Amino acid sequence: MTDLFGNDAAEAQSRAEEAREDAPLADRLRPRNLSEIIGQDHVTGPNGPIGRMVAAGKLSSMILWGPPGTGKTSIARLLADAVGMRFISVSAVFSGVADLKKAFAEADRMASAGQRTLLFVDEIHRFNRAQQDGFLPFVERGTVTLVGATTENPSFELNAALLSRSQVLILHRLDAEALGQLLDRAEALEGPLPLTNDARDALIASADGDGRFLLNQAETLYNAALDEPLDPAGLGSFLQRRVAVYDKDRDGHYNLISALHKSLRGSDPQASLYYLARMLVAGEEPLYVLRRLVRFASEDIGLADPQALTQCLAAKDAYQFLGSPEGELAIVQACLYCATAPKSNAAYAAQKAAFRAARETGSLMPPANILNAPTKLMKEVGYGEGYTYDHEADDGFSGDNYWPEELEPLALYAPVERGFERKIRERIAYWDKLRSERT
Repeated sequence: MTDLFGNDAAEAQSRAEEAREDAPLADRLRPRNLSEIIGQDHVTGPNGPIGRMVAAGKLSSMILWGPPGTGKTSIARLLADAVGMRFISVSAVFSGVADLKKAFAEADRMASAGQRTLLFVDEIHRFNRAQQDGFLPFVERGTVTLVGATTENPSFELNAALLSRSQVLILHRLDAEALGQLLDRAEALEGPLPLTNDARDALIASADGDGRFLLNQAETLYNAALDEPLDPAGLGSFLQRRVAVYDKDRDGHYNLISALHKSLRGSDPQASLYYLARMLVAGEEPLYVLRRLVRFASEDIGLADPQALTQCLAAKDAYQFLGSPEGELAIVQACLYCATAPKSNAAYAAQKAAFRAARETGSLMPPANILNAPTKLMKEVGYGEGYTYDHEADDGFSGDNYWPEELEPLALYAPVERGFERKIRERIAYWDKLRSERT
């Protein structure tokens, strides 16, 4: 994997000299070009949307959606450099309408002089709906190319009008290998961290995918000028933050989450609870465990018990509300619910099959009878003609065909004979029988 901040000490020293000597470590190790961005090759690489836009020399407005510390700000700065645009940054936390008006007015003046502006808006979801609407005329006119950064789901937090004019790009949480390379880079600049190998692994696990947090923690360790390397327990005590302590097994973090997942899948509540306790007692971040439980609820239970996902999300809310140790009981409850729930991966298999079919069939047109016809012309050319309103049909079921004419209907979702999916299976069979009779 490509290192976000380069690989050798010479580059580290050069980069440090470019930044202020008293700048935070994370700032001194910021990437200098898009090729140095780590963990986001799916968007910044040559075949990614950003890579293609840069190669063409023309950017469209975009929303960068991802967890903290994944490179959103760095990508925006480097994008402006890559295509020769002027860069302006505002924060929705600290900026108001007056700041935006000033930025837009300045962008208008520069546009008259032939200089394009990239406007980076950090935490864009914190602007209210009216403030978000204020971006629209300037984005539409091309006064600015908007790059917004958010940690929240844009579908819920951003105006539909703004989303329709922007491309949403999802950034991934940094994995252990990428975080390890960030520490390598820091050590090439500042020297070895005062940590044992196990403590170094524990520090990486505690960062939970956040590169900025990891470098800030490393800087804290450097500033402390410790005489002796810390072990995992000493690191947790020093940072006043839980860090995972997995004996001497470097793969302990991954071994235990795998054991938890497979025990849940195997419907063994006792083993599931044991591995959950192993992780939490060792110092694993509870929110990491909760994310794995939420994923499990969809991947391995799905509609066999739709309440599993609700239980896991409620446990996340309860833990965030109560904190440790009181909130950990909610995690135990979610774990036991998942372990004892009926299992099905039908939704997971259906997702993979549906995405594969979508990629293979391209842009086939839906049948005309289910197309919307808001204009007279569209009605005249057949849009919506022959559509049957299901609520007026026998049994509330029309049996119409909803597939493109060029595509035979596909069986993507196959519910199992377990839990709630047994009822879903019966419903689908009943509808298939009615559809067959009516066609």
